Amino acid sequence: MSSTAVIIPAYNEASAIGKVLEALPNSVDKVVVIDNGSTDETATEAKKKGAIVLHEPRQGYGYACLKGMDYLLKHPPAIVVFLDGDYSDYPEELNSIVDPIKEGNVDFSLGARVRSLRESGSLTPQQVFGNGLACLLMRWLYQSRFTDLGPFRAVRWETLQQLEMQDKTYGWTVEMQLKILRRKIPYTEVPVHYRNRIGISKVSGTLKGTLMAGYKILGWIGHFYFSGWK
Repeated sequence: MSSTAVIIPAYNEASAIGKVLEALPNSVDKVVVIDNGSTDETATEAKKKGAIVLHEPRQGYGYACLKGMDYLLKHPPAIVVFLDGDYSDYPEELNSIVDPIKEGNVDFSLGARVRSLRESGSLTPQQVFGNGLACLLMRWLYQSRFTDLGPFRAVRWETLQQLEMQDKTYGWTVEMQLKILRRKIPYTEVPVHYRNRIGISKVSGTLKGTLMAGYKILGWIGHFYFSGWK
């Protein structure tokens, strides 16, 4: 059977991380929480629920994800799942995202936060606009079928290694999807539920975070296309 590992970047998610871990299905073989410089009890709460906890003091979503990947190099899983630690994703839907990969149909599966399954207010207007613009540009430039840049995603371990991920902060999700498209790696989207997060978003909850995320996402799309990177 295919082993599945989950990577959860977390920054000041003490009130949410326990709920996230409790909701993960039994099909998960390993859970790695990366405490990304938290000033609360995120690490303590994660350990209480049996997660492997790593510490990455350099703040940035990409930094945290790369830390988790480095740890998994010791005993690589077949499939890696990424999701957020703020309880906005529905961890219990993990199997529906992973199954297309286990069935051998695709190498990458994205949980798409479709409007009909989103809780009111769970995505800010600027997030909706930014996601829509990014996906539109990818459709124009790469004939993409992506409709979202959602954090809840699964990928084969071997494929993830081949992507040679680089972004350390806000551009992690779009970098992964751009490389999937450029290298013509088979992928799918799975509609998932999405709710209002616990606490305040470190990205969309601040003006700086919103502007930086938009800059990195659009910058990745433009630079990646015109540079010829693979």
